[in-house]
Amino acid sequence: MLPAAARLRRSEDFRVVLRRGSRAGRRRLVVHALTTDPSGATDTVRSTTVPGARAGFVVSKAVGNSVVRHRVTRRLRHLVSARLGTLPPGSALVVRALPPSATASSAELGADLDAALRRLGLVPGRPAGDAPRPARPADAAPDHGSAV
Repeated sequence: MLPAAARLRRSEDFRVVLRRGSRAGRRRLVVHALTTDPSGATDTVRSTTVPGARAGFVVSKAVGNSVVRHRVTRRLRHLVSARLGTLPPGSALVVRALPPSATASSAELGADLDAALRRLGLVPGRPAGDAPRPARPADAAPDHGSAV
């Protein structure tokens, strides 16, 4: 469970993150992130100094019935709480679940969350769409761009 200080709870906080933050979409979820100045300046999400990262979740009825929505929320909360310490201080996340998250496993949700956080530049590592190109052997013929 996320501690109270690490949760977004007010609709105003959610609105600011969704409107001003950057977004990275994946198949099962969308992550909105708003980073602030970690020097101790006031946070734009809430007009107080926020020492750590905070997160909130949006799981609509499109995902499924109450049981399914709560299961998805619990899984996402567990995944985000494990990654919250690696996020920049003062950052705020809103994780919005999409309908395919209802049938996804925790591992699949975790992979989508990690890919979205990498794409937003919030965790170290290569961006999700920037996979390394396979190396050609030194004795291979030059590639002129034609497959024929």
